[in-house]
Amino acid sequence: MIPFTSMTAIAAPLIRDNVDTDAIIPSREMKTVGKTGLKDGLFAGWRYTQVGGRDPVPDFILNQPAYREARFLLSGANFGCGSSREHAAWALAEYGFRAIVAPSFNPIFHGNCIRNGIVPVTLAIEEIVKLADAMPAPIHISLEEMQVMGADGTALPFHLPEEARRALLLGLDPIGQTLLERDRIEAFLAKDALIRPWIYPH
Repeated sequence: MIPFTSMTAIAAPLIRDNVDTDAIIPSREMKTVGKTGLKDGLFAGWRYTQVGGRDPVPDFILNQPAYREARFLLSGANFGCGSSREHAAWALAEYGFRAIVAPSFNPIFHGNCIRNGIVPVTLAIEEIVKLADAMPAPIHISLEEMQVMGADGTALPFHLPEEARRALLLGLDPIGQTLLERDRIEAFLAKDALIRPWIYPH
């Protein structure tokens, strides 16, 4: 997982409430169980003119030249609702998105973002609309300072639980976070092997 500390980038405004995971990555586009090969299917139902096709809808935000290199996404409430498919976060990450800014997130999708190096930033819809109105001017997101800096210099604070913030800053998925406790785990196993040697195969 790639660490995130801070970044200045364009944010693509997709200000819609209840953007569900089937809109983010339709089930027909989920042709792999891995984390790659999904970016072309991102928002496929909105991005392309025909089901299964790849002819772009010209006015869809990600098809507009100003937003093709966007690394942040601005959206509405309850982003990532619907099914719990982690493919939605995988597709966003593979496309290159490093942060999603929305008033609220589906809890499962919120966790999937953190496990895949995407910062879920919660701001009021009024603040998001103001950021969107200034696009395509870049914005700055700092996980170190826990704030979004708008194009006009306005600093907008946001909150993440410290465990999630640390995981993103260090680029640690759940396995990586567990391995931070490697010394304690190994000490426990060594002690337990003396107490219950029959548990451990030789």
